[in-house]
Amino acid sequence: MPRRFKILSVEITGPHQSKVSERPDPHAAADIVKVQVLVAPMCTEWQNWREGKHSCELGHEAVGVVVDAAQSKRLKVGDRVVVMPHAGCGTCPACEAGEHIHCTEQRDLFVETSSSSGIGCYAEYLLKPDYLLYSVPEDIETDHAAMAVCALGPSFTAMERMRVEAGETMLISGCGAVGLGAVVNARTIGARVIALEINPYRAELARSLGAEHVLDPTASDIIDQVRGLTGGHGADAALETSNNPAAPPIVLELVRARGRLAFVTWSGELPVKRITGKGVEIYGSWHWNHQRFGEQMMQRVRDARPLLDKLTTHRFAMADVEEAFKLQATGRCGKVLLYPGAVPHAEPETSL
Repeated sequence: MPRRFKILSVEITGPHQSKVSERPDPHAAADIVKVQVLVAPMCTEWQNWREGKHSCELGHEAVGVVVDAAQSKRLKVGDRVVVMPHAGCGTCPACEAGEHIHCTEQRDLFVETSSSSGIGCYAEYLLKPDYLLYSVPEDIETDHAAMAVCALGPSFTAMERMRVEAGETMLISGCGAVGLGAVVNARTIGARVIALEINPYRAELARSLGAEHVLDPTASDIIDQVRGLTGGHGADAALETSNNPAAPPIVLELVRARGRLAFVTWSGELPVKRITGKGVEIYGSWHWNHQRFGEQMMQRVRDARPLLDKLTTHRFAMADVEEAFKLQATGRCGKVLLYPGAVPHAEPETSL
């Protein structure tokens, strides 16, 4: 393909300030392939926008098309792929097991390709080692495939590890995009959902996705409420996604004795004596293993299509990224999708 010399990507320039900038065109090398971004789901980057942390390499999830496969033996030009986060070394025990997100020796793609851009997903093109790209089946639409990263991935892993089954009660703390994705995962496998959320928009969205009850986690009687909804025992399993430092010990009390508890969060502490006393199993869940669970995740996406359409509340062209960041800061959204070009179809109805 003809070599370009500039690409467009999102840049944070100050607190509550961003723009689309021109950056050097990245180029593939060895097993590092070049992907044209079709859609980039927006995640936690709005927090950097709020705080003004300068960056030209934003975003860690996308779906795109391989435009330069370099020396890859896994992929070819034209392949549509899910882009996984980070750039794990590919050779450590974690990477060999498919747990690339936990790799402690990340590759320096700039050094390896002699590029100075292409790490972020809020851009026209990006670079990624071929083993961190998962081919999208032909029957799955691009926007649906985009939900297989942070929208569904962390809670998919949490529920796999907790062995959540149909008919069990799953408690989900926090209904941001990850928590709402957890509602989708739980309902798709037939679990009953009790959610905790204070934002009215997200609470209503959780209900529309199938949460049977959405409770205020700050209520003084929250433990009694949950026990009243679970035969007096507590939830079979719970997932904390709110990142509220006060949440972990409360969520621990909402799980029954010998229950299971997982965290997709980075804040808070747990009282060891309560973990031991209740015999609760504890899991940390950051992402999902595409090498081991790729087919299962694609089937989850198929099964969850109607719910994924509800979860995706807003779509923006990259040129309008400032408006997208502002929306995310309000919390009045589910998963937000960003497109390097024009939005390919009309935004769904978002009034709840």
